[in-house]
Amino acid sequence: MPRVFLSPSTQEYNPYVDGGNEEYYMNIITDALIPYLEASGIEYSRNDPSKTVSNSIRMSNSGNYALHLALHSNAAPPSSAGTVRGSQVYYYPSSTEGKRAAEIFANNLKLIYPDPSKVKTVATTTLAEIVKTKAPTILIELAYHDNPQDAQWIRDNIGGIAENLATSITDFLGIEERIPEGTRIATVATERTALNLRSEPSLSGEIVGKIPKGTRIPIIGQDGDWYLTYYEGQRGYVNSAYVR
Repeated sequence: MPRVFLSPSTQEYNPYVDGGNEEYYMNIITDALIPYLEASGIEYSRNDPSKTVSNSIRMSNSGNYALHLALHSNAAPPSSAGTVRGSQVYYYPSSTEGKRAAEIFANNLKLIYPDPSKVKTVATTTLAEIVKTKAPTILIELAYHDNPQDAQWIRDNIGGIAENLATSITDFLGIEERIPEGTRIATVATERTALNLRSEPSLSGEIVGKIPKGTRIPIIGQDGDWYLTYYEGQRGYVNSAYVR
């Protein structure tokens, strides 16, 4: 089975209108994407959100991948900040497979982005993650996070964007897409502290992560009062009493 390298943004310093940042939203979209890949039998690896793009490139180049998928959101220049909308899919101009992937992803994004005419493919030789990766690579700027409408579109469509990306991946790889049963998007609703992510559906389960209040997470299964989920690539269980 072909393998895919997932590279959500590591740029936590790029703020969204009304809260959150680029790293946060690209990683929760990736969290929501993973159940679709697993349901379709697609093997994947993922970058480390605490590291840099250079580390993501090294991780990708150390393996054998049919596609390197980088997920980002965009911002307009200061002179037009907050006024630009759209989605761009970047690829290396001499990469036949990169261009083919870019066209597949752009055509599918047109089905869910509010204005399909603003979804474009763009050839580039300047983006490091396009130029320096050995696998066929695309980098998607899903929308403009400094634009209120675009930022809200991302927030409101985490699951839909993930499913759309999964469709594009299976289209590119030429395999049948399978939809995971019962996948939903929920929000951590603790009062103050982060929610413990545990290795087992029990209070005695090892804490393998902490999910901040307000984080949106995919619910991919349930065991009694516990939901099975992903957070930043870590699979585990959360108590359903603290999730809505």
